[in-house]
Amino acid sequence: MPDFAPAVTNLPIFYTKADMVTGSTVDFFIQFWGVRDKISSPGKDTIRYGGNTSCVEMRLGKKCLIFDGGTGLRVLGNKLLSQMPVEAHIFFTNCHWDNIQGFPFFTPAFIPGNCFHIYGATASNGSSMEQRLACQMQPPTFPVPIQIMQSELQFYNLTSGEKVSLDDVTVEIVSLNSLQGSVGYKVSWRGYSVVYATAHSFNHKYLDDKLLCLAHQADLLILDAPYVISADETLNSDVLHWQDDIWQTGITTAKAAAVKQVVISRYNPDYDDDFLDKMEAKIQSVYPNYLLAREGMIMRI
Repeated sequence: MPDFAPAVTNLPIFYTKADMVTGSTVDFFIQFWGVRDKISSPGKDTIRYGGNTSCVEMRLGKKCLIFDGGTGLRVLGNKLLSQMPVEAHIFFTNCHWDNIQGFPFFTPAFIPGNCFHIYGATASNGSSMEQRLACQMQPPTFPVPIQIMQSELQFYNLTSGEKVSLDDVTVEIVSLNSLQGSVGYKVSWRGYSVVYATAHSFNHKYLDDKLLCLAHQADLLILDAPYVISADETLNSDVLHWQDDIWQTGITTAKAAAVKQVVISRYNPDYDDDFLDKMEAKIQSVYPNYLLAREGMIMRI
């Protein structure tokens, strides 16, 4: 059975550079570089879980896949500088600010000899991912245009139901229950599968058949953390209302899809470490295969 749990509680697991590049020890692993929603939240109260916005790295053998480019992408980029030349595939769920704001600070993209394949679906306004990334780097709001990036950038427009084949890695794309044209991804390799569906909006009235199909018997399902209480109540609340309709829909979806492990990420920036500890303890008391993501955490599949 796949090994999901970190070896040291509340601490990330690290492997050597050689392991990550050659796959000699770790064939398929996931590292969380950003776990916040909306806006980054650095500070003394978010040290254990982290304050960077969405970014997840997957290594499958020698393949490097990156999901979303929030502020965590900058930190990942700094690590990749020791592994150049770099070729990686970057998949965006949508163009919300918390998913793209790290891209202008992704240092490897400015260095010749590196290559990045960038994927995303057409937005609700008809724009491509290339157009949206370029737009956020236009003066006067940003001083460095995307044309200054000297790496090779290849852009791909995705449609729901499409499959991307990267040698022996397959990435399935499905549109999610969101008004902004968000997509989810299923990464399959050597009989293992991981679903990244953080842009899904759960509706307590029904289960999303597309997400159920995408997540069917996945080894790992990565979901958004519901906003379980309002932001102004977060610091004063002693009760975690995780059993509301939104939580239950996510739980029911994972159970119906026969998912082996669920990781919850993308927290409200107002949720501090102590509150997230309570959240994890509450849900694990009933569903032990649920885990809250921590920045830097590595999971082996």
